[in-house]
Amino acid sequence: MHTDNYLTETVNSSAFLDRLRAATAVVHRELEQIPLSAELLKPTLTDAVYFEYLSLMREVVADAEQHIFPQLQIYIPDSQSRLKTQWLDRDLAFINLKPQSEERPLSKKGPFSNGFAMGIFYVIEGSTLGGRFILKNVEQTLGRNSDNGAAYFYGYGNQTGSHWKIFLKGLTQYASDSGQQEAIIEGAVFAFEAIRQHFAKTAQPA
Repeated sequence: MHTDNYLTETVNSSAFLDRLRAATAVVHRELEQIPLSAELLKPTLTDAVYFEYLSLMREVVADAEQHIFPQLQIYIPDSQSRLKTQWLDRDLAFINLKPQSEERPLSKKGPFSNGFAMGIFYVIEGSTLGGRFILKNVEQTLGRNSDNGAAYFYGYGNQTGSHWKIFLKGLTQYASDSGQQEAIIEGAVFAFEAIRQHFAKTAQPA
């Protein structure tokens, strides 16, 4: 009986994650295709474009961590170890750039339900996976690493994969316990689109 319950839970978790990925596939791809995002993977990447991206992402991440994620601490016990604003601040400090904007690209549309907020957390946390691919190009084209301007994309380093699996386990458990699957999906779609709109306001890379 215990085995049957485990298998059912595993299948349901997998099915939910499949639905989540499918529902966000288009908006995720649209975000990646924005010139500023696409430039991160090109051999023509410049420091100017790179740090412009970091500045905009810093606004997104800081907004989420300050105004949205605190309500989820009970559901994500290790949320404090997943804060990323400090990495972005460290990277921006290499060009003596201090955050000036008080813009809130995500929370200005709130308040959000816990399920919706969890979907936003999924997008922000998932960025660490893509960051590992971007890091390779940043290292090759700009000569930057975790110690001199690429801490954000370095993320959790070799622990990135395991951190992601732990987060997904908590996410699917929350989805199962709360019945907020649709709200999570809606929050993730919203986050991708809000970030895309935030990035689209900047000047096109040359």
